[in-house]
Amino acid sequence: MTSMGSMEPVAELDVRYSSVGVAAQDWTQVVRLLEAAEVFWLSTVRPDGCPHVTPLLSVWLDGALYFCTGPGERKAKNLLGNAQCVLTTGRNRLSDGMDVVVEGKAVKVDDDAEFRSIADAYEAKYGQYFTSPEGTWSGLADSIRGGEALVYRVAPSKVLGFDKGKQFSQTRWRFEQGQGTAPAC
Repeated sequence: MTSMGSMEPVAELDVRYSSVGVAAQDWTQVVRLLEAAEVFWLSTVRPDGCPHVTPLLSVWLDGALYFCTGPGERKAKNLLGNAQCVLTTGRNRLSDGMDVVVEGKAVKVDDDAEFRSIADAYEAKYGQYFTSPEGTWSGLADSIRGGEALVYRVAPSKVLGFDKGKQFSQTRWRFEQGQGTAPAC
């Protein structure tokens, strides 16, 4: 299992898109947001080069975002041809919150211990059935544990944070190569 542990990325404030006098956001704030966010948007590239965007559930674990899908899903087919992807989350408001963009390479998980950790993280975050025993997500963690769902790990190569409210800021976090991340695009 790839783990980035507690390695912190290098933060850079983009003053062109930030209010005067603000500082780069703290990485721990971004991690808390990624841990708590319920819905993420995954952007992949279709074989014809057109973008594909879809909402999904994701968990932050050991320095990476994890998501799952079925083998026949468009996102799984896209990732076969181009593993570079973007996961986004945030608030659909200008008055407060932070939007976060995570860039990286989706790597298919194939380790049983990692499957168990991911499934446990999904259940801890979303509950055993997410909606109901007959709902859409019923048994998802069991499908992960059993290897029935394709599970991907995205260790960030670059993260962008767009802080909103009375003071705006744009912070970029770059991860040093050799921390288990893909090179930034």
